[in-house]
Amino acid sequence: MLDLSGDRLRRAFADLGAAAQPTGGVSRYITALHLKSALFKDLLGQTAIGISETEFLDLAAFIAPVRRRIGPAIARIGIKEMAARIEVLLHGGGTVEERLAFFIERFPDGKEMRWVRDLGAELLHFTQPSVPLMARWVWDARVSTGVLREIWHADDVDCTQITAPDDLATFTTLRAELDGFLETEGVYRDRLWMADLLMAHIYAGYINDRGGQYLRNDFTQEGDPMLHTRRMLGLDAVDTKTGRTRLRLIDGAAHEFGGALSARLDLTPADDAPEVADAHS
Repeated sequence: MLDLSGDRLRRAFADLGAAAQPTGGVSRYITALHLKSALFKDLLGQTAIGISETEFLDLAAFIAPVRRRIGPAIARIGIKEMAARIEVLLHGGGTVEERLAFFIERFPDGKEMRWVRDLGAELLHFTQPSVPLMARWVWDARVSTGVLREIWHADDVDCTQITAPDDLATFTTLRAELDGFLETEGVYRDRLWMADLLMAHIYAGYINDRGGQYLRNDFTQEGDPMLHTRRMLGLDAVDTKTGRTRLRLIDGAAHEFGGALSARLDLTPADDAPEVADAHS
């Protein structure tokens, strides 16, 4: 078991419902996560992955820690090698934990390559949703930061040592406890994606309240209570007016993305956004 704070979870859940209203309500974000997963499954679901560089960059645009860093890696190893590594990650032998560790080990080590864990974690989760989201922003035991700390039960959580490792067992337990919490709150559908959305909103609160200069520079727009939540899940990737993603290649050129899906992922605030009562459906 993880010692989570029910009060913190309830406050975050209530705030999420209110914050999502200007952009159409929580259900609109759940739909966007379904679409993101469908895109990943469509391109990576087959055992033999024949993804093109364009298709891979479309996926990378939906992974916030990756999209600004992936260009040099693709230039160095090429899309065929990247596809081969992803194929082993998603469809190779061994446990999920072993495959993710092997995927990370095939890239250079060092601080500038920490995004590789996020890439592997999101490819696994959005292609195979039964695998919990093991991204660093959910929990990074090395630096003891992430969603887990923000919802930990302690009088002074900042001074509390959390010994939970960032392994599959911890992430599986976290998702199970969030699922139980959401059920008690009356969420009966899409709890898997609702848990992702709730975690992203919790970490967005951390960014708002305590983010350092690096994070503030990366999250510059003000006035939208769901901005950081969208970004944690990569749902801010598409400029729905131009069809361009936020992905930048080595030469600085913006990568074009298919307009049909981008229109369906429009989560920008609008005065006439439809009202959605809550997530209890």
